[in-house]
Amino acid sequence: MGRNDALKAARLRVGWRSLEKAAESLTEHGRQLLDDRQFNVSARTWRRWEGTTPGWPSEETALVIHDALGRWPEDLGFTTPPGWIRPEQHEEEERVKRRTFVSVTAAALVPGPVALQYVDPALIDYFQQQLEGHYRADMFLGPHDLIGTVSAQYQLIDKLVRSAKGETRQGLLRAGAAYAALVGWLYQDAGDMHGAAFWRGVTQEIAVRSRDPHLIGYSLVNQAQVRTDLGDGAAAIDLCEATLEDSRRLVPKVRIMAMQQQAHGASLTGDRSTVDRLLDEADGLLSRVDDDLPWGNACRRTPGYLEVQRATCYGRLGLGSQAASLWNQVLEGVPASARRDRGVYLARHATAAAGAGNPDEALEIARAAADIAIETRSARMTRELVILQRRMRPWQDSPVSRDLDGILAPVMERS
Repeated sequence: MGRNDALKAARLRVGWRSLEKAAESLTEHGRQLLDDRQFNVSARTWRRWEGTTPGWPSEETALVIHDALGRWPEDLGFTTPPGWIRPEQHEEEERVKRRTFVSVTAAALVPGPVALQYVDPALIDYFQQQLEGHYRADMFLGPHDLIGTVSAQYQLIDKLVRSAKGETRQGLLRAGAAYAALVGWLYQDAGDMHGAAFWRGVTQEIAVRSRDPHLIGYSLVNQAQVRTDLGDGAAAIDLCEATLEDSRRLVPKVRIMAMQQQAHGASLTGDRSTVDRLLDEADGLLSRVDDDLPWGNACRRTPGYLEVQRATCYGRLGLGSQAASLWNQVLEGVPASARRDRGVYLARHATAAAGAGNPDEALEIARAAADIAIETRSARMTRELVILQRRMRPWQDSPVSRDLDGILAPVMERS
């Protein structure tokens, strides 16, 4: 077990350069905050907090730490006791949980039946055109500003499906599955994995109802993507293998998506040879992508799509130099419009640079990534920057590490 570097970084950010200064300053802060002249934290106590077994402070000390450093003890490396709930959460926690669940599920769980109405087939094209606009907006805005808009449109599609007949109904089901997939992605990018998993399930249900084998495969790849973000490589592989069992029925685009996601699963299990094999096979299919399906077009829209996946997988595998070289190539082709994606790539590039033993280069790359993370509020980007902090631990006592903490502090506060 390592030392408590999070607490050390926090005290350095507020200018407490020594353990003695930190103990003295926190004592004075606590006496003023609590109006208690007996409140005291010794240098010996602080030394233990920054050691390998920091323990847990009393509730009033936790309040003082939060007020002084802006973060709760569980965010500063302390050992969280069972059942700990932050003081301000005691009254709100259950209400927030109920409200969050209702907001996540409301658009998908509308009770019926609804009043029947005529549904014009032209609405299918309308929703497909809107979907492409949402994909573009996501690249500019990130998830938070779009979740409400896209989930509301899914709710309208769900309502129309209940009245539509024949081919119109099938077309709306296909559109509904694509919209549900996008909502799931937005929740995933916002860091709400519970919301993401719920909407990925909705996607799969609607895809099955549509009887469209391509959408069913797409929905399984979406589920695998969630599993990858959860670090469950074996489950991601299972879902992608299930997608590819009858690959002859699938358009090349879906097969590419399944192969690249399976490669991510393989990277989580440390299997480089399978990563390269799958991505090479997917590369052989790129020239055959010619469908007019409005969803899942990242392989056409993203410059260097498969090299992005390879660089990401290499980073997970600890191949810092090779990943950094690939990121240099990839970032040259990323357009200004793909700002959120560029931020994620920069964060991964910085981590690769650190893994290759270049902390100063990692720091400079992280500066640009942090600016984008603050702007877009992408939890995925923040998660990549947390990984970067861990990769920079070999330099934790150097100026470059302190500079990195300062650059990332606003990102962590916003998250």
